Amino acid sequence: MEKVVFEKPKSLYERQTHYCPGCGHGIIHRLVAETLDELEIRERTVSVAPVGCSVLLYYYIRTDSVEAAHGRAPAVATGLKRANPNLIVFTYQGDGDLAAIGTSEIIHAANRGENFTTIFVNNAIYGMTGGQMAPTTLVEMKSETTPYGRKVENEGYPIRVCELINALEAPVFIERVSVHKPQNVVKAKKAIKKAFKNQVDGKGFSLVEVLSMCPTNWHLTSEEACRFIEEKMIPVFPLGNFRDR
Repeated sequence: MEKVVFEKPKSLYERQTHYCPGCGHGIIHRLVAETLDELEIRERTVSVAPVGCSVLLYYYIRTDSVEAAHGRAPAVATGLKRANPNLIVFTYQGDGDLAAIGTSEIIHAANRGENFTTIFVNNAIYGMTGGQMAPTTLVEMKSETTPYGRKVENEGYPIRVCELINALEAPVFIERVSVHKPQNVVKAKKAIKKAFKNQVDGKGFSLVEVLSMCPTNWHLTSEEACRFIEEKMIPVFPLGNFRDR
């Protein structure tokens, strides 16, 4: 008898991806879907996706979904979870969303220890809107709005979200992972599953930051984008666990 060692998660729809070649969103979607399957929580899960590349999450993840205004996903998630604590609620946010217009929402939700899960995708740039500088864009990194590179004296330093959230008392789990190599994908899956399990157990707020490739807006090949994460992003955004209570 043949043994199945890998198959498409049941929590993923059968749909051709709209993401650019080499983008990390598809990998992250699969990891979330696998987690929902393994924890058997899909039927009571609600995803909250705001504006940006993440906005079409509901095309891929087979759960109930709510679309939030730009940056407001944590506020919407708070309302959902408080109205029905039995729901499993997660936000799926990019850096231009969570770390810019949504800074207030994520900080205060984390500070209150809201019992939901945040998957934060950091590709250091605004993706859907055409490649403008994001709060996480690296110093000297070129973008549509920093054609000569990000300058500290003008645009400041990249915001390190895990370190920022780690300054708060309430969060129970904070980890930064990446999906640029197979071994990192395995670690990312472990962190995402832990973040959802914390919510199932009623422990409180969990955030997983995922460094992800954006070859289109970085103007790199897929292979070069993976090297960019290894050589440029990880020194600025070091991988690892910041908190696990």
